[in-house]
Amino acid sequence: VQLQASGGGLVQAGGSLRLSCAASGRTFSSYNVGWFRQAPGKEREAVAAITRSGFSEYYKDAVKGRFTLSRDNAKNTVYLQMNSLKPEDTAVYYCAADLSYIGPSGRYEYWGQGTQVTVSS
Repeated sequence: VQLQASGGGLVQAGGSLRLSCAASGRTFSSYNVGWFRQAPGKEREAVAAITRSGFSEYYKDAVKGRFTLSRDNAKNTVYLQMNSLKPEDTAVYYCAADLSYIGPSGRYEYWGQGTQVTVSS
């Protein structure tokens, strides 16, 4: 599976962005997908994940209520809707996929290249 993350950009605080994680391959619906982010000078951290059946988990209290995961298996795409963005959300966001694992660690087998999200104050 090849993953392509997109949708990042520059937005003012309070704004919204929708990130997409598009996958090649017809079996994407079998994969759990996670989103991670890495801010400059900081370690990568898990943000959220969605199971193959569409159940979402959010790993950071700071994004709960603001970020929403969804997936469209017909389009081989997972979406991360980010609302009420804050400067501290600034990071490179990565998506990752795995047939069996789902969780906050980096154990996913496949990774996308990342998309930059910058939130100005």
